[in-house]
Amino acid sequence: MNASISAIPFDNSYAALGEPLSVAQAPTPVQAAQLIRGNTALAASLGIDERWLDEEHADIWAGNALPPGACPIAAAYAGHQFGQFNPQLGDGRAVLLGEVVTPDGQRFDLQLKGSGRTPWSRGGDGRSPLGPVLREYLVSEAMAALGVPTTRALAAVTTGETVVRDGLEPGAVLTRVASSHLRVGTMEYFAARDDRQSLQRIVDHALKRHYPEGCADEIPALALLNAVIEAQAALIAQWQLLGFVHGVMNTDNMLLCGETVDYGPCAFMEAYRADTVFSSIDHQGRYAYRNQPGIAHWNLARLAEALLPLIDDDTERAVAMAKDAIQRFPAAFGDAHSTGVAAKLGLAVLTEDEVDLANDLFTALEEDGADFTLAFRFLADEANPGGDGSGAGALFTPGAKLKIWLPQWEERLGRESGDAGERQQRMFAANPVFIPRNHLVQRAITDGDGGDFDFFHRLVERLAAPHRYDAQDRDLALPAQPQERVFQTFCGT
Repeated sequence: MNASISAIPFDNSYAALGEPLSVAQAPTPVQAAQLIRGNTALAASLGIDERWLDEEHADIWAGNALPPGACPIAAAYAGHQFGQFNPQLGDGRAVLLGEVVTPDGQRFDLQLKGSGRTPWSRGGDGRSPLGPVLREYLVSEAMAALGVPTTRALAAVTTGETVVRDGLEPGAVLTRVASSHLRVGTMEYFAARDDRQSLQRIVDHALKRHYPEGCADEIPALALLNAVIEAQAALIAQWQLLGFVHGVMNTDNMLLCGETVDYGPCAFMEAYRADTVFSSIDHQGRYAYRNQPGIAHWNLARLAEALLPLIDDDTERAVAMAKDAIQRFPAAFGDAHSTGVAAKLGLAVLTEDEVDLANDLFTALEEDGADFTLAFRFLADEANPGGDGSGAGALFTPGAKLKIWLPQWEERLGRESGDAGERQQRMFAANPVFIPRNHLVQRAITDGDGGDFDFFHRLVERLAAPHRYDAQDRDLALPAQPQERVFQTFCGT
């Protein structure tokens, strides 16, 4: 190890809480770690010397060696999976290396995914195929560039081993970064065991870490519930505005910090359909695009149930306060979504009339089978006819229903005050042209399985600037051709 490299700034507050919240768990070494990509920009923001991400240190990101200061653990949690409660899940193929504190005092988890068996592996091998690692790297970093609260990808390595799933696949490990990995399912785990002491420790830890303004609240558990409701309402609105379909919105995949986690069977819609589902295991469409706000509301109700013992000793009073909090979610989501739709349409706000205008647009997009992303980018280019535009609008041809709708929007846009050019720039910022389209992600995975990561690197770099159009990358902005379409995505576990 190069002595001139500064130490990674570890400070492991969650590990210090000890059992039963987590257990000490070292990652399982792999045969031959090789670095695919290191995220040097993210490393810099975390206060980590980027030289930790060179090939010389690939063994660290594979779990073969521990950096000084790391305190590896596997965390306990439960979860409702497709509506059914599983009282014991936990980190079955992940090890939390530790927490780092950034130069500005923020705290983040560094977690290895695919790092081998833990006490919660439930008979699994604790490993990850390469495909899910590449998918999570691409999609999580794209989400970050799109401004969505999300877990991030710090490094991806191959292991020199094979993983048995449907067949033999190359293995890999992802280093994931999160503000924390505390989940709704973490609370459910201890509530199911009537372990109030652990529940209280997690509430105190989560408030201090994510919502410090709630630490002095008269009822800390209620303060946490209210804060998570607001964070999730804003997050789900952002998903909807980008056409993102999560795939496994189980309570163990809802983080208390309000970041998106688990990029397994997720995808972005191309042709707009409100009932879009990609996940191969979501047979009933529980987590379809249109259902995401309602599922978030349901998940938050499970969080409220878990917190009831800490809200009030009188169950009736606790339930009344929790219900009052949960009932605020629809309005919070509606406000966030309306604000976002207004920005995408170039409007200051959505009045009642504009809500009808927006609803008519979504109906037109669905009836036309229009590409969700490019349709909105087309509107952004059309918003200032006398301006230069971005060139991306030419990628989209409006269908019959959208052509009927356009004059209503143009008339309404004409009544907006302010400079049209500035308004258009704001619309460009609200309407990306590049997203991690499913067929592109699949191409990166297929090439990667064959040992070729050139397209993966190209896609990572393009998605880092999703709002700026460059005609040289036209192929990365277009929807899939019929023969390229990928209709299902998979967990990879």
